[in-house]
Amino acid sequence: MNMTKVLQIWIGILLCSVNGLLGSALECSDRDLTGARCSISVEKLLDRAIQHAELIYRISDEARTLFEEMFIPLAIPAHQSYGGNSCMSNLVHIPTSKLEIQQISDKWLLHSILILVQFWIDPLADLQDSLDRYDNAPSSLLSKTRWMSTKLINLKHGVLVLMSKILDEGSLELENNESVTRHVVAPAMAEQVLRDYTVLTCFKKDAHKIETFLKLLRCRQTDNLSCSFF
Repeated sequence: MNMTKVLQIWIGILLCSVNGLLGSALECSDRDLTGARCSISVEKLLDRAIQHAELIYRISDEARTLFEEMFIPLAIPAHQSYGGNSCMSNLVHIPTSKLEIQQISDKWLLHSILILVQFWIDPLADLQDSLDRYDNAPSSLLSKTRWMSTKLINLKHGVLVLMSKILDEGSLELENNESVTRHVVAPAMAEQVLRDYTVLTCFKKDAHKIETFLKLLRCRQTDNLSCSFF
């Protein structure tokens, strides 16, 4: 067997392993969103959801950085910080004190996570459509945004399974889920670039919130009385 064949085999094994890891959070939800036939423990489901959230946050950071390097210096050299102050900061309230953290319930955490996840599904799809119209958008940026969109939907299904197992609840759908771009007032200069940059910036912030809430929830499930944001 030549070296090329050996390399192809190992690449195939690696891709299968990665796909298995990223797809594992949906093993239960594919069969039954009520969790009735889900034999995976809450702890393992939380671990898988956190893995998804960590990867989504990491890729969102990479996508935002890549977009900034490619388009922001050309479009708005005097506004490098644009986007950070245009996010919907009131979408989900973030507890700011130890007392607040102790008072919030597991139900609040799960509902907040689901609200954030559901809110961003449509804006990420809109972002993909927008980037497809760019003349010089790198393939790596396009693939990252598609990946985030797919994994966010996977994470939504995983959160629904967690809700069914922890809270004995089903789906929670947002009403009037408007695109985030409707809440952004961009200047006339390079409006589309600014709007897309804002979407990436705000999504990265909310992806970090999702990861943090999931980690706090996992800490609580282990009966750790010292749980806090980290």
